[in-house]
Amino acid sequence: MSGAALAVVVVVVFLLALYLLQRYGDLRKQQRMVLLGTLLSWYLCFLIVFILPLDVSTTIYKQCVLDNTHHSPPVTPARGANQTEASSVPKACEEPWSYIPDGVLPVFWRVVYWTSQFLTWLLLPFMQSYARSGAFSRVGKIKTALIENAIYYGTYLLIFISLLLYVAAHPQWKLTWTELQTIGITAANTWGLFLLVLLLGYGLVEIPRSYWLSSSHGYLLAKTYFKVAKMATEKAAAEENLANVMEEVAAVHEAVRYNHSLRKCVDTILTKCPTEYQEEMGRNVESAGEEQNVLPTKRGLVKLHKKVISAVQRHSQTQVQWSILLDQAFHLEDVAKSQSSPVRHLVHSFPSAHHRCHCLCKWYWECVLRQGFYRLLAVLLCLLSAAVVWSECTFFSTHPVLSLFAVFIQMAEKQYNYICIEMACFISILFLCVCVYSTVFRIRVFNYYNLVPHHQTDAYSLQFSGMLFCRLTPPLCLNFLGLIHMDSAISHQDRIQTSYTSIMGSMHLLSFISDGFYIYYPMLILLLCFATFYNLGSRCLNLLGFHQYITDDDLTSDLVDEGRELIRRERRKRQKAEDGGNRRWVRNFYSVK
Repeated sequence: MSGAALAVVVVVVFLLALYLLQRYGDLRKQQRMVLLGTLLSWYLCFLIVFILPLDVSTTIYKQCVLDNTHHSPPVTPARGANQTEASSVPKACEEPWSYIPDGVLPVFWRVVYWTSQFLTWLLLPFMQSYARSGAFSRVGKIKTALIENAIYYGTYLLIFISLLLYVAAHPQWKLTWTELQTIGITAANTWGLFLLVLLLGYGLVEIPRSYWLSSSHGYLLAKTYFKVAKMATEKAAAEENLANVMEEVAAVHEAVRYNHSLRKCVDTILTKCPTEYQEEMGRNVESAGEEQNVLPTKRGLVKLHKKVISAVQRHSQTQVQWSILLDQAFHLEDVAKSQSSPVRHLVHSFPSAHHRCHCLCKWYWECVLRQGFYRLLAVLLCLLSAAVVWSECTFFSTHPVLSLFAVFIQMAEKQYNYICIEMACFISILFLCVCVYSTVFRIRVFNYYNLVPHHQTDAYSLQFSGMLFCRLTPPLCLNFLGLIHMDSAISHQDRIQTSYTSIMGSMHLLSFISDGFYIYYPMLILLLCFATFYNLGSRCLNLLGFHQYITDDDLTSDLVDEGRELIRRERRKRQKAEDGGNRRWVRNFYSVK
């Protein structure tokens, strides 16, 4: 049964990672190496999260067997009982349904962990530079990637050497290969924990609050208007930037004739341009005179190629996001009208194929059930967030046990209820992952990193998300094991370690990290939660000119009004187009008759 459970988890996690990649990436157009690297990084991180509860239940079973072997009195067989049955493991130590045999998990964790570290520190940064390079050959892209990553790799090497010198300064420590691995793992986990706490402090407050606020259609509609106003500005900027870049391409296209050595590079750039611009450039070349433009250099064409890729990608993203926002705004306005209508029927202004059925069910969901369901979910998530914050601030206390997660696991451990142990671990880790990963999917770093659904995410952002996942997941799992007191480096308890903890090595090698940073730094979550609750980050971004949705801000109100007016214009424009299409259909129908 354990082998079947492990196989099912492996397949389900792979399908989940593939679905997310299909939603955010473009499986047909993007480079195969980019898709493979991103898929592998997401898959390995999700796999760690799903397998860790099985590791915890297996470890608890082994601890039970060890305790019964060392401390249980000899069992006297009853009259007529089989000697083998009497000397077997007590009933309390029944093997869990998901028990994984000895030797499997240590090998599994080593392969998964070191593969993910190879991806995040070496391969994915290289592939990021390779994908963004404007070079026209593979050799040129590789050369650009190596040059860009030289400083990147040098920084990590400097940090590792610093830790190495710290350990070497203590003569009682002998630098073996195992200890060198521990130093590297500790450095990577410390960096990951630093970022993990920042993202977790935001997600623990923002996720419950977003569900509570989303229960109100008025709030959702106002926020959608705000997004529409911002997206209109971004859309106009993207269109202007694309037009400027296309002017540069047109100039190069006219300057470099078909018998020139750089013509192949120009043709490559042209293939990346939108079809309408390609046709326009072709007509302009046919009508152009003998005017000679300045010939570009190879380096200039490489920079232009990179600008074209970025401009076209950004233009496509804004167009898709604009269309999605319009549909959301129209839908929310239709729901608002249906709520005040005596007819229990959700009427869509612009019905599509998936809007033409189940209108009564949608009305009950949107107008009756949705608000209560979202608020109930928000309350449950808020309770989980409070449990996480309390446990992060108290998990170092083992006598008494203050961490709520440790209390739940120890209560289930006393009953040897492995199903409850695994479910409690899975729900806890899943909630932590949702808080962290959803923040990764939400954040946006200017135009360099932005995960956009509907196949609009560029290669750089996909690989950057893979890097973040691989760096955040190991410290997240170690942090969870600390919350449930199954990491001896923090709890200082004499018990069997999980297979996952065993591959991390002894954290006592760097005591100032295991006894200081790992224990006290997570308490910063409390301050970050307060900052998120009072929107301090959003207000600071507002002051810097990056507009955020804040309900009591005058600029937000202005943008909401602007977005409402834009939606009115788009609604009239779409209504006219639909009416015109209907009139043409009627004329064609009667002309045929």
